[in-house]
Amino acid sequence: MSEQFREVSPEDADLQPIIDGLFGEYAARYGDYFSKDAEVELTEWYLAPQGLFIVLERDGEIIATGAYKPFDERTAEIKRIWTNKALRQQGLAARVVQELERRAVLAGYSQIYLTTGFRQPEAVRLYISQGYQPQFDLNRDPEEYSQPPFDGRLRFTKTLVREAFSKTA
Repeated sequence: MSEQFREVSPEDADLQPIIDGLFGEYAARYGDYFSKDAEVELTEWYLAPQGLFIVLERDGEIIATGAYKPFDERTAEIKRIWTNKALRQQGLAARVVQELERRAVLAGYSQIYLTTGFRQPEAVRLYISQGYQPQFDLNRDPEEYSQPPFDGRLRFTKTLVREAFSKTA
């Protein structure tokens, strides 16, 4: 069994069914809750040197994805974390997040920012397990964040330490 990370364009044809499936999962979980704030995404945000889109492949099959784009001059924003449904709970998403962090440091970023939705407790657990600091109250019912003045997004931040990646860089 051979696994490797590969950089791709967000427009890569092999990626489109996965991205469509990811957005299908969001729709199943949230209905049209987030559609009122449809994100504008530009391909170039996810291309080097300022951005990155990676896939984790096992024997040539994409099993997990992740990306980052610039949030500000020193902060990368993680997006599109996805794992093949049949392979979840095996640490693949954590590996993708760690690889994105490593590469963000190499690209000159010193912080990571990300959001997840209020109905994604597994994502909240993932980011906390990876050392991300929630910018919301973990003791509140996450559904409260779907009501004004909130926008349904649960925000996290993490400071990247270059030395932590020197062994793997």
